[in-house]
Amino acid sequence: MSKTKVLLVGASGETGGSIANGLLENPIFEVHALVRPRSVQKPAIVALQERGVQIIRADLKGPEESLTEALTGIDVVISCVGPAEQQDQIPLAKAAKKAGVQRFVPCAFITVAPAGGIMWLRDEKETVYNHIKQLALPYTIVDVGWWYQLSYPRLESGRADYAMTSANNEIVGDGNTRLALTDLRDIGRYMARIIVDDRTLNKMVLTYNTVMTQNQIYDLLEELSEEKVERNYIPEESVYTRVLAARQSSETYPFDPIKFIPRYLAEYQLSWGIRGDNTPEYAKYLGYVTSKELYPDFEPVDFRDYLDTVVRGTAKGVYTDRMVSKVYQRSFNRTESSDSLYTRIFPRAESSDSLYMTNR
Repeated sequence: MSKTKVLLVGASGETGGSIANGLLENPIFEVHALVRPRSVQKPAIVALQERGVQIIRADLKGPEESLTEALTGIDVVISCVGPAEQQDQIPLAKAAKKAGVQRFVPCAFITVAPAGGIMWLRDEKETVYNHIKQLALPYTIVDVGWWYQLSYPRLESGRADYAMTSANNEIVGDGNTRLALTDLRDIGRYMARIIVDDRTLNKMVLTYNTVMTQNQIYDLLEELSEEKVERNYIPEESVYTRVLAARQSSETYPFDPIKFIPRYLAEYQLSWGIRGDNTPEYAKYLGYVTSKELYPDFEPVDFRDYLDTVVRGTAKGVYTDRMVSKVYQRSFNRTESSDSLYTRIFPRAESSDSLYMTNR
């Protein structure tokens, strides 16, 4: 039986790395990675090669003919490009169509949200989805719950800081909004099933492990750590203020990371924290099928078990190798619970104009 040839774009990132792991664990896949020529010698790429990933040198911004040649013979393309690179997938999709790729998985992998003005990042992705559909290219769109690795606050003792990107100590609204959660490591395991499943062809899929509220996450962390975590509630009006301010700031240069990172962080808070978009129920309303329906036998990482590893000091964080993460980790305020990535990025305001977006 011939192996399914899968090409990963962005294989060295957090999501791409999880997917690479999930595919490499399964002998039915032959895993390739599309890498820019100047990046081939980077340690992360070399490490992938040493694990058996075959490297294909090509540039998403290069000639379409070279992309088509690179994709020839590939069965499935999975894209994990960065937020500012979403439109670069359009020539990739064109090349996939010409090369006869059997399934194209665009870079989704975010929380559930409707298109049309709620989240800039969602709308950037939707532009790519629409282009894929215009090409009549077979596709699967896969979204995920909020990562376990980003869901919990810091402990006053500092013993969880090693695994954290920021203090992450804000509770959005009253903290009782339900949100789907996914362990980053499980994304690759889900993908190994999804991309060979006929039921997911030309479908949207939500992969999630559990559903909790922020208050429940705090309760569980306090139980496991035996530490009290101060609860810093951010009112709905403040979230709207942040969204408006970030949108106004990013309008002129929307692809500048200094502009769009505050915007998509604020819009995430609006979507999953205030509107409550990130739930299996809303996903089904939007037309998704869920991992729970598709794979009832799947055994995900248990959230309680994951938090226990955080407390015991054995968890692996995300983005901890990036300079911005290291800066924020060094800047953790050891006495004030208001220290967080959000409070340093977003201005405080007493009031805000109302947005047309309302809670469901």
